[in-house]
Amino acid sequence: MTGAIEAESLSKSFGDTKSVDGITFRVEESEIYGFLGSNGAGKSTTMMMLTTLLRPTSGSARVAGFDVVREAARVRSHIGFVQQENAVDEYLTGRENLVLQARLSRVERNEAKGRIDELLDTIGLVDRQHDATVTYSGGMKKRLDIACGLLHRPSVLFLDEPTVGLDIQTRRRIWESIRRMHREHGMTVFLSTHYMEEADELCDRVCIIDEGRIRAVGRPGEMKGRMGRDVITMEAGGSARRLADRIGAMQGVKSVDVRGDSVTAYVQDGAGMMPAIFGEADSLGVTIRAVSMSKPSMDDVYISYTGHQIREQGPEPRRRRRGI
Repeated sequence: MTGAIEAESLSKSFGDTKSVDGITFRVEESEIYGFLGSNGAGKSTTMMMLTTLLRPTSGSARVAGFDVVREAARVRSHIGFVQQENAVDEYLTGRENLVLQARLSRVERNEAKGRIDELLDTIGLVDRQHDATVTYSGGMKKRLDIACGLLHRPSVLFLDEPTVGLDIQTRRRIWESIRRMHREHGMTVFLSTHYMEEADELCDRVCIIDEGRIRAVGRPGEMKGRMGRDVITMEAGGSARRLADRIGAMQGVKSVDVRGDSVTAYVQDGAGMMPAIFGEADSLGVTIRAVSMSKPSMDDVYISYTGHQIREQGPEPRRRRRGI
């Protein structure tokens, strides 16, 4: 069975710089698929190839069953694309923006009103639909932008960093809008993000991309489960490496990470192992200055596959264009 999105050895180079390096992945129909990585990892470049805005250097991709190069027009007719920058017209009202998008998307006039009414209710802007968009908050504009991408009822919706720069309360409202739209319309959602909590909360599966290459794919819960049930973090000064080597040899320890003076151990039973860990530290003459225990997070998963935390600098090449 054909997936909603299929990429095979997909690559894109800009001069001597390879932004996307031979990635292969498949997105199933009706799933929310997270493309997780830092700025510059290759997320937006991949999305622009999948939405026909960039031509691949090599490899191939199919979206909604159509080749992104040979059948670009067919791809565009089946997708919605909401870019990171808001594409709404601030001098129009919320409803006027949706009416304009309906015309651009060639939605039949007798269907457009019903769809617009439905989407305004879904995104919670019924009471503000006749206000100029310039008076909207950042989160309201983004919800309206996402609604514009859904007017022609695409089978695949691409969301490029939909909540970047917004506060956590606003992000959560947008997450709920995305969940509701996905539930009501059943479309496939391809979501690029560098927010770990966003990927964990929203996505059925997550693909970690770093330096243009895919490092891991899986369900968030399963990926965290493979790290171990508990995470123990200790400050051990200049003896961190010695302590890590000793802990790494203990039964029940999945993996150990050392960063400066900090030792992080991923274990099956944190409370049960804590006395043994302190015993090993005492036998080495190592003083543990601070210790904490938590459950594995997507941050831990990301670090385990990439070797670093999310980087905020180094944006990818980007071209602004009105959503399809």
